[in-house]
Amino acid sequence: MGIVSRKRKDGTIGHTAQIRLKAGGKIIFTESQTFDRKQPAEAWLRKRLTELAVPGALIKPKDPLLKDVIDTYNNDKLRPHGKTKDQVLRSIKAADLGDMRCSQITSQELVKFAQSIDAQPSTRANYMSHLASVFSVARPAWGYPLDKQAIDDARLVLAKLGLVGRSKHRSRRPTLDELDRLMTYYTVVELKRKDSIPMTRVILFAIFSTRRQEEITRMVGKDLDKANLEIVVRDMKNPGEKIGNDVTTALTPEALQLIKLQPATEGRIWPHNAESISTSFARACLFLGIEDLHFHDLRHDGISRLFEIGWNIPRVASVSGHRSWNSLKRYTHMRQVGDKYKDWPWLDRIGLKPQNSRAG
Repeated sequence: MGIVSRKRKDGTIGHTAQIRLKAGGKIIFTESQTFDRKQPAEAWLRKRLTELAVPGALIKPKDPLLKDVIDTYNNDKLRPHGKTKDQVLRSIKAADLGDMRCSQITSQELVKFAQSIDAQPSTRANYMSHLASVFSVARPAWGYPLDKQAIDDARLVLAKLGLVGRSKHRSRRPTLDELDRLMTYYTVVELKRKDSIPMTRVILFAIFSTRRQEEITRMVGKDLDKANLEIVVRDMKNPGEKIGNDVTTALTPEALQLIKLQPATEGRIWPHNAESISTSFARACLFLGIEDLHFHDLRHDGISRLFEIGWNIPRVASVSGHRSWNSLKRYTHMRQVGDKYKDWPWLDRIGLKPQNSRAG
């Protein structure tokens, strides 16, 4: 028992009054509360110790700390969360908000927590969204007094203040000159190191399949349907759920040819680490002086290309995996008409045969 003082990210000092009671060598009760000043923390500690001395006071009410509710939420889930959601929930547990009891968490406390997050509005929105998923089940599932209205009100206030918002859509696409430089660079790398990631084929596959690097590295041969130009994309990213979201997508003829060029397709078709692919791409761009180009921009280029060669929204969606056709509208502002890769010499060098893609 006592007071622990620590410096917050904003430079202020938080004073946490902690109570930990033992019986028979085991901890039977813990409680803590954080204050901005030490004197109120000491007063609360004295008051709570007096209250806990009353017979029957240690019968634990259903008003746990938020961090304990998050643990319950994590333990009861049927499928694992995605990496981002896990990281966000861990951060919330470690924050002052995580040490508050459910009944203490008001919309004002939630707004204060969001304001303490030193990040872009889209990141704050992500935090509040993942926290809202905990609030939505805490009372109906376990009877914990987390007020769903409190987080709904907080998100409304944060939106009005401009503290949360959607991330800005990127419109960056690689030019053929930039791709020429990347392909030349990686050709040299692959000749020197036979065990290197075949980035020349990975880059082309990202463009022609419109897949993210994580999705590429999860593809397995048993999910490939060559006859129908289809493949199952495991754990495809979407706003509501990622883990377990398996989607059958169409393959462009070029994407299928690239799969066939792989040495083996029985297990993982691209048996590489997704982060290694992204890191390698970033380092290559830095070395070549290519500014502000991300691996994910290859997907954007691939989707835009399909519109440029005359495909309609439903057909493009069958490849990209978009559930909402409305979300594809930002790709329909075409830079050109026709296939910019039609006479690109690197397709022949990699081993791709010319394809006649029909408009749909």
